[in-house]
Amino acid sequence: MEFRRITGLPPYVFAAINQLRDEARRAGEDVIDLGFGNPDIPSPQVAVDKLAEAARNPRNHRYSSSRGIPNLRLAVSNLYKRRFDVDLDPDGEVVFTIGAKEGLSHLMWVLVGPGDTALVPSPSYPIHIYAPLFAGADVRYVRVGPGEDFFANLQASWEEAWPKPKVAVFSFPHNPTTECVDLAWMQRIVDFARERDMVLVHDFAYSDTYFDGYEPPSVLQVPGGKDVAVELYTLTKSFSMAGWRVAFAVGNREVVGALTKLKSYLDYGTFQPIQIASIVALNEAPEYPHAVNAIYESRRDALVDGLNRIGWPVAKPQGTMFVWCALPEPYQELGSLDFAKYLVNEAHVATSPGVGFGPGGEGYVRFALVENEQRIGQAVRNLRRALPKLG
Repeated sequence: MEFRRITGLPPYVFAAINQLRDEARRAGEDVIDLGFGNPDIPSPQVAVDKLAEAARNPRNHRYSSSRGIPNLRLAVSNLYKRRFDVDLDPDGEVVFTIGAKEGLSHLMWVLVGPGDTALVPSPSYPIHIYAPLFAGADVRYVRVGPGEDFFANLQASWEEAWPKPKVAVFSFPHNPTTECVDLAWMQRIVDFARERDMVLVHDFAYSDTYFDGYEPPSVLQVPGGKDVAVELYTLTKSFSMAGWRVAFAVGNREVVGALTKLKSYLDYGTFQPIQIASIVALNEAPEYPHAVNAIYESRRDALVDGLNRIGWPVAKPQGTMFVWCALPEPYQELGSLDFAKYLVNEAHVATSPGVGFGPGGEGYVRFALVENEQRIGQAVRNLRRALPKLG
């Protein structure tokens, strides 16, 4: 039997690592999982308390609003004003999405279809690649990461593509490569899109995950940003609320309006107590992302310093909750998938093989900073024993 949209999907390479991890754990091994970027830091207590309170009110058990309740959209508008000095109309330039993946996927439904083309970074978070494909569009890969000039590559891809791309998807700080850009870079891509009548979709998942004095810019900060761009902001990493599935598409009024209309046919929003508690998180715990950041920075330092100490040279990323590592030279012949399997079997450390992130990902593995410093230290010791060729 053939199933549309999923028949052409490649094997999920991360599943191979997960299977090895699970088998090792069933055999009694202590596998340190630094593969899946599933935040372990608790959500703000004030939000948890409000969730429990709101869930006890039967009025909140009914259908909610697919576009997000008004005070939640207002809270996001206020956050953008505080953080980026961006004015957003909560009634026309903000729509709630059930996580950024849902928002991005349905956004592609209203922006592209069969016969259209989208520009997508590669390597990339997989949904960035597959959301346009699910909508029936063709994808042109734009290389990003160490040694690449993403903007120059984007220009070249646009010039070479036919039909001309209608949409460019990007995300900075970038998962998995951890690449970062500045405000001047955002101005360049906005100007480029305005001149070519192209819509920009910026997944801002790591808007609040940054280190060493760097601050990620919003694409909406620059003049003309709202003319061509829509941005996905999420509480997943910023407020460590991954399982709550709370995100927003903000920016261009026409695009947000189209997504709002589509969603009115698809969902009734998420459980209203979650939306109410999210308002409290945004309004009463605005500094929580800084506390989360401090934890990730400490873990980043523990991992990167440890890897360099054992002879695996890695630079410290300025953003995201990941570390993107080129395979050590003595082990490059294995390739990223077999190397990641080797690490599970021999070091009892799980990572994400770069090949799973699309073209350009081969030759790398990604570590997620989802264990405390003690566990990360143990992982480094395990790696040192399992990688004797590092010297």
